[in-house]
Amino acid sequence: MVIRPRLFISGVAVLLSLTQCTKDGIPSEDNLDTELERLLTQAAPTGSLRYFELPASSDYQSIPQDPRNPLNDPKIQLGEFLFHETHLAEGAKFSSGFHTYSCSTCHHATAGFQSGLRQAISDGGQGFGFAGESRVPNPEYPEDSLDVQPIRTPTNMNGAYQEVTLWNGQFGSLGMNAGTESAWTPNTPKETNLLGYEGLEIQAIAGLSVHRMVVNRNLIESMPVYKQLFDQAFPDQPENVRYHRITAGLAIAAYERSLLSNEAPFQKWLKGDVAALTSEAKEGAILFFGKANCVACHTGPALNSMAFYALGMNDLDGHGVYGHFEEDKTNLGRGGFTGKEEDLYKFKVPQLYNLADVKFLGHGGTFQSLEEIIEYKNAAQPANPNVPASQIAKDFQPLGLTPKEVQAIAIFIRDGLYDSNLNRYVPQTLPSGYCFPNNDLKSKLDMGCN
Repeated sequence: MVIRPRLFISGVAVLLSLTQCTKDGIPSEDNLDTELERLLTQAAPTGSLRYFELPASSDYQSIPQDPRNPLNDPKIQLGEFLFHETHLAEGAKFSSGFHTYSCSTCHHATAGFQSGLRQAISDGGQGFGFAGESRVPNPEYPEDSLDVQPIRTPTNMNGAYQEVTLWNGQFGSLGMNAGTESAWTPNTPKETNLLGYEGLEIQAIAGLSVHRMVVNRNLIESMPVYKQLFDQAFPDQPENVRYHRITAGLAIAAYERSLLSNEAPFQKWLKGDVAALTSEAKEGAILFFGKANCVACHTGPALNSMAFYALGMNDLDGHGVYGHFEEDKTNLGRGGFTGKEEDLYKFKVPQLYNLADVKFLGHGGTFQSLEEIIEYKNAAQPANPNVPASQIAKDFQPLGLTPKEVQAIAIFIRDGLYDSNLNRYVPQTLPSGYCFPNNDLKSKLDMGCN
């Protein structure tokens, strides 16, 4: 690690930083680093910049993990393959969907491990649907057979810093979900919480079934690489349960915990490279951690939190959204899971890294740029008429940002939090030899995959 000589933050230095400002209240070039460091150490409960640092993906001791699913190299390698493996799609509703999709269909590196779409389509979709036109339904699939969700696909990026997962936090048996056992409805994905793991593990195990993917001994033994990795990753598991959906989910979750945006410019700045951030990004960071106080909710290494807020954003609905979700409680947020009135319409605070390639933001995907969603929070005017005013977060108040300041914060998030080397988390090929993240004909043409 490169160590930067700590910037001198005495009362005199602070005074200088306050007196050498531009007319917009942003410190002059010479004082940007000093002011940013002051704000970060002030915001960190530990008083240290290290509070915001992401560890190396190989530093297993420093990565938050489920004690029942410790990280190791074979497990993460296995999870990386399984996460991208289109061969697992053997539970597709129709034969034309077999072997055509994977976990990475809706969580791929090109979009910061989101889908890049307003509504992702897993089984029943055709086309990569990111760089060009949207992923579209397979014409052989009736709409009620499409594997689609009633909310925008969340990211796997920096997922190690989530105790519970999904926008409503329904996956995860421990921590803040202790006491929610009555909501772990039998014969639904939420019942998977009974396995007793943390959020990422529960989500990965449940997701394999939800998204119609199959893991069994026959499939594993048909590809010796997989059998070898299962044996190395889970040597203490009896063979009759070693090659199973649960162990596959644990491996996928271990891999997801290694997905860290630790090469983003802001992370390099935290570790001592003051030139890693542009002046514009530093100005935005000063506003983020200062005047706008974004750090009140977006904090820690992933700039997220396990808090849930009702901000009155619109839901996933309208043209181009497939499926009928009238009975679904997802749009009720945390309250749709817990059944508590005080939790209604509250959604989990998301992490903020690698959003530059994402064209849809918010749980409903209704914002198409960072500037739009920052301006929404700046104006603090709820847009969703279904959300009662009594539920809106009391902290959802106008921020008083100028258009230039809104743009500066967007630059910090778009550029300063962008890790441009996420392909280090993607395999070159799969044991099956299939294309990924998708393996349907249209996707192969879109991706140039043979």
